[in-house]
Amino acid sequence: MQDFIDQATKNGVTLLDKGRCQFCGADYQKGIFDCMDNYNNGLQLLDFNNSEHHISRFLSVDSHALQHPEIHGRWSNHFHLTRLNLILDKKQTWDYKKSPMLSDYLNAYKLNKPDEVLTIPNPLDRGKITAKDLLTSTTANECVELIKIWADEVYKAWNANHLLVSQIADGFIEKTYIRKTKR
Repeated sequence: MQDFIDQATKNGVTLLDKGRCQFCGADYQKGIFDCMDNYNNGLQLLDFNNSEHHISRFLSVDSHALQHPEIHGRWSNHFHLTRLNLILDKKQTWDYKKSPMLSDYLNAYKLNKPDEVLTIPNPLDRGKITAKDLLTSTTANECVELIKIWADEVYKAWNANHLLVSQIADGFIEKTYIRKTKR
């Protein structure tokens, strides 16, 4: 798997190694490098062996990826934004079995739309909350609530793409026969 430095190079992005993260604005000393190294630190209060915390894992991964699209492949945005649409707008329950299903669906989808790209919000305009803010949580419940707010902010920042990913999500639901349920 290609690491984030290689992907940034492929995307023509120069990574800054001083100050705040150039993409999400998190207050670090070594920019994106600290942001990537410390991403999981804010999740330490959550036990991911507990299925109640799985949704927080998905939301945090999607939020972090969408705040840093320059260091991921182009279709990563489709995946993470569509999953947020499914969870936040379409109220789908989500589990680890559904992510590979969504990935497979998108692989088939992109065959018919190889040049489709999502409109990426400007750096620092992708939600005010970052992974580093999760460190302010003192309990698992606080962390879970902050992750929900973070995901909502990031999702709203990508609003120019909501109609498109909603259509993708509807196709995924129809194709996989997933029923609408509360999370």
